[in-house]
Amino acid sequence: MSKFELLAPAGDLEKLKVAILYGANAVFIGGLKFSLRSRASNFTIADIKEACDFAHKHNAKIHVTCNIVMHNNDTNGILDYLKELEACGVDCIIASSLYILKLVKENTKMEAHVSTQCSSANPEAIKFYERLGVNRVVLARELSLDEIATIRKSTKTDIEAFIHGGMCVSYSGRCMLSNNMTNRDANRGGCAHSCRWCYDYLADGNKYNPEGDYFAMSSKDLCAITAIPKMMDIGINSFKIEGRMKSLHYIATVVNAYRRIIDEYESTGTVKDFNIYLNAISKAENRLTATGFLFHEPTIEEQLYDLNLTVPTKDFIGIVKSYDKDKHIAYIEQRNYFKPFTNIEVFSPNGTKIIPIKEIYDMDGNPVDAARHPLQALYFYTDEELYPYDLLRLE
Repeated sequence: MSKFELLAPAGDLEKLKVAILYGANAVFIGGLKFSLRSRASNFTIADIKEACDFAHKHNAKIHVTCNIVMHNNDTNGILDYLKELEACGVDCIIASSLYILKLVKENTKMEAHVSTQCSSANPEAIKFYERLGVNRVVLARELSLDEIATIRKSTKTDIEAFIHGGMCVSYSGRCMLSNNMTNRDANRGGCAHSCRWCYDYLADGNKYNPEGDYFAMSSKDLCAITAIPKMMDIGINSFKIEGRMKSLHYIATVVNAYRRIIDEYESTGTVKDFNIYLNAISKAENRLTATGFLFHEPTIEEQLYDLNLTVPTKDFIGIVKSYDKDKHIAYIEQRNYFKPFTNIEVFSPNGTKIIPIKEIYDMDGNPVDAARHPLQALYFYTDEELYPYDLLRLE
């Protein structure tokens, strides 16, 4: 097993299982309490228990976020909740509250990880948390590779760094735009992504943007593929992918790309072609990407002003549920429109292959002229053996 942890997000159990099958060593999730990204925190205690059982069966870990910025009425029941999580088998708690971190260390055997919400951006901050006995610090996203290297040399505590996903226009997500404009507090799980809205440019009562053109103020998403070798050389312990709101296809594609590049560099000491991994990610990414602060201070090139440049992909058409070896039938769940008599790409944890399909049938055995109903159960005949959680894409 790799000594470098690849940590993936998951908004539900299906995404969690896919993340692990496609290469994640650990998955971070949010429960129904004390978590940011409240809309992506769909895990009940029963779900968390199932998640832990599945993860541990596959030699992976479960991290649970308790990283809400706590107000007075948010403190009730936190210790009981932590005890419930420990009983489920949760490995780590991610928190920004010193109170929660203290409770984890003093009352459970789970690891305590300092959230990126704390904006840990210098060796002194890491040493402070180290004295508290935390197991890991998640670094601020506003650090260069040189700054990360300096921090790494100053501490033996595990450090975790973001490698992929959304970048906030504020420091480490501590933004007040959403709260001010919609009364949805980003620091308590309700971010409305106000930086990604479409805005007119007005001055002196005049509108200066052309008709139909709008402006946003968000950053391009982070993509650290080209920085992975340097980050591994520095000695970062965990590489974190952001995106609990992202799709199953996105999770599988991004996780698998980073899994493969980490494995390649760890085994050979080199990366032959970064474009292999960048092209793989492009099949699921729907926003422009950049390298954030890693190589240099962000410029205008790292900002996203024209949201027309973001193009959601529709190549993901379905997921394999099962395969009947005797009858050569693949049973699938449809996710996007596609037609019979076409070639499709099967994307699995072990690679990709192209297969032709002919007729498509619904579960009553009726042929369909197109797969057009979301989540519809369908099947087709193929001599290629497929496996549960294989993903299907248009060629």
